[in-house]
Amino acid sequence: MDRTELIRRALPTWADAVRGLARRVLGPAAESIRLTALEGTGRQYAYEARGGELTVAATDGVSASVGLHHYLRERCGLSVGWDTVLPLPVTSLPGSPPRRGCARVREGYYLNFCTFSYTTPYWDWADWEREIDWMALHGITMPLAVTGHEAALHAAYSRLGLDDATIRAFLGGPGYLPFQFMGCLDGFAGPLSPSWIEGHRELGARILDRERAFGMTPVLPAFTGHVPREIASKARAGRREWQGFETWVLDPADPLYERIGAEITRAQIELFGTDHLYAADPFIEMIPIDADPAFPGAVAAATLAGLRAADPDAVWLMQAWPFSYQPEFWTEDRVTAFLGAIPDERMLLADLWAEHDPLWGRFEEFSGKPWLWCALLNFGGRTDPAADLRGVPAGIDAALAAASPPAGLGLSMEATRNNPVFFELVADQIWNRVPDLDAWLDAFVTQRYGVREPELRAAWHGLLDTVYDTRGLPILPQAFEGVITAAPSYERGFAELRAGVADVLWYRPQALATAWERLIEAAERDPGLAAGPLGHDLVETGIAYLARVADRFCLDVLDSAGSPERIARFLRVFEDLDRMLACRPEYTFQHWEAKALSWATGPDDRAVLRDNARRIITVWGSADSPLLDDYAGRHWAGLVGGYYRDRWELWARGLGGALAGDPGAEAELRERLRERAEGFLRDGAAPVEPGDLVAGSRRLHDAYAGAFESHEPRGAR
Repeated sequence: MDRTELIRRALPTWADAVRGLARRVLGPAAESIRLTALEGTGRQYAYEARGGELTVAATDGVSASVGLHHYLRERCGLSVGWDTVLPLPVTSLPGSPPRRGCARVREGYYLNFCTFSYTTPYWDWADWEREIDWMALHGITMPLAVTGHEAALHAAYSRLGLDDATIRAFLGGPGYLPFQFMGCLDGFAGPLSPSWIEGHRELGARILDRERAFGMTPVLPAFTGHVPREIASKARAGRREWQGFETWVLDPADPLYERIGAEITRAQIELFGTDHLYAADPFIEMIPIDADPAFPGAVAAATLAGLRAADPDAVWLMQAWPFSYQPEFWTEDRVTAFLGAIPDERMLLADLWAEHDPLWGRFEEFSGKPWLWCALLNFGGRTDPAADLRGVPAGIDAALAAASPPAGLGLSMEATRNNPVFFELVADQIWNRVPDLDAWLDAFVTQRYGVREPELRAAWHGLLDTVYDTRGLPILPQAFEGVITAAPSYERGFAELRAGVADVLWYRPQALATAWERLIEAAERDPGLAAGPLGHDLVETGIAYLARVADRFCLDVLDSAGSPERIARFLRVFEDLDRMLACRPEYTFQHWEAKALSWATGPDDRAVLRDNARRIITVWGSADSPLLDDYAGRHWAGLVGGYYRDRWELWARGLGGALAGDPGAEAELRERLRERAEGFLRDGAAPVEPGDLVAGSRRLHDAYAGAFESHEPRGAR
């Protein structure tokens, strides 16, 4: 055996995965990295750099990746974020004395079922490879992995006697699959094509292979009791409703419950293997079908029995969201009884919204069950920046000081690619305590852009004092977030609109305008920065400011009793913002729809994919139902200057009648809005042309910076 073979055999099993990551992040410079195993308990790394060579020793692949990332941040002044241009501009590896790191918690959890509808539904392998690298670099050890689960369901229900067409109709549209997996709906916006099922079976397997290569333990979906009507009609089952969608769920006393749960788990293991972690939310946002206090415990026992029939080592991970979403039902007694039906070692609870509504204190750290402290923040993939950055470290420190501290920290956002500073702050605390947020933010800014620029740090402290200082203000899914993405109405009342506008402006808008200008000035000095994270931050900050300008100008329209000049000025904000958004592909509807259509193999599935991409970010369900309308609203080019602008123009046309007391004004507006929504589902958005983001941002800032002073800004053109 030659020396090369001896060295290869001596490498830890995760070395190939980490070496591949290093090459993608660093390019040729990665060849100067040496990886070795580190003995010890928990998750640890150690690094040292001498003579142009970096040695990283670690207990596992994720810890090695974290060690590499910490070296890059601490010694090279560079971090890897969602928007970082790779490979990094590193040609040689600077020296470093020995440095050790030890994780504060055992696990780093990642994702939410909803993320697979609101961010990742149309991703390909290149997208997922980049995302898994991000996970490893940020300490994620326990990612939720639902891609391809439809293949397991198809296999299981085929064995149970259902035909292909029935199963694919039950699964519904590809953009809504996570909601099908949670049991919220079925048979909606489909059917699912055979090519999608096969393509995502392959993609899901590839994702899991890579995650496991790093030593991650992925969490796979599990049976929730939700079944096709063809099965429910012949079994003990009950009807339930979620946001207007009807589904059927088995009674846990029916032997079919355990049998189907086991069949789905077996099919999944055959296709994807297992790490013995399974996510199931049998209630999620629906009250149990039986009011008997013992019923949730029966559901728990049947769910676990089905899992263990297929995998005796199964551990059930459940999102604790129902306890927060429906507290009037999930009383302390009910939660205790439910948790008491499951052995402690067989369950892991995700305290899903712990940054705002921590449940661990209310339910005594979940009665001894292992649990995860998770940060949610984002609902539906909304794009406006807002968070309570100062509250995060204290919230995590309090949880870790509890009598039964969390087994891990998690990011449970409904969508990624928004508010990166918030999610980076949470992820950092898997390994590091943050006693000084201001110092952490300074380092974050330097590493994010790779430059030591005082103006950039000043800009971010301006953001910290404005949009990222929501202390005491809840960020809720049903809350008003500004007029741009809100459906217009006369019925809600102008006083309510004024109150909503006041609620979302908890800071001095001029301070936000100043922060925005500092970002623009930095980009003007170094235009190359705008291709990476600074470009994202320019857009996100521009959205934050112009959204408040639109709110202000909407109130001016009301105050002027519908002045044509005020209306034109209000609608111009939509047009100006749309042009800025078009400068970054990820802020365009065009990009979203193109990703969806990339999975089409024929006209039928092309039509389904197009419909799903358009539907979920606008009406969500049907154009006739307001229940989830605009829940996933986005500040995207094509939506802002098209769909959203058109809705407010319709509102403006009927405003005179509404102000005069026309009793039919609201009904007429609703009908026009329904027609516009149907038109968007049919025709989509017009293509947008990208421009120069830095020049466009400067033009908008100069036009609107004084909007809250004179209310008479110069035109943006």
